[in-house]
Amino acid sequence: MDVFISLKIANRQELSLQCIALTLLLNLLKSTMTLDEAQKEVDHWIKTTGVRYFNELTNMTILTEEVGELARIIARRYGEQSEKESDKNKDLGDEIADVMWVLICLANQTGINLTDAFHKNMAKKISRDANRHIQNPKLKDPQ
Repeated sequence: MDVFISLKIANRQELSLQCIALTLLLNLLKSTMTLDEAQKEVDHWIKTTGVRYFNELTNMTILTEEVGELARIIARRYGEQSEKESDKNKDLGDEIADVMWVLICLANQTGINLTDAFHKNMAKKISRDANRHIQNPKLKDPQ
């Protein structure tokens, strides 16, 4: 289901409130989203709000930055580093979504259909790794 809403906004504060309301509405309307829908939604936002896509090299750099932010939370929350006070309220899901956003931008601007790419990748993993992990002694439960 594609949902595109056009509003006449008087000022930035009103725009911010409208964005929050629309986000809540979209969350209610869509309990699930396909990769195709995500690609269309990002493309629509880029073309109507973001003006244009950043070039691929810029987006690759932004992706690296976003993965670094995600890695920082994972390392401190689940790894051996202690979590800094400033990181304790960071939303892991939001950081993962930031990574997904940039990946979707890169897919869109390079003509990659993520649904097709994902299915193709899964087929590769299924055929290539059918027994690989089952036979890996490092993955056996310690007794």
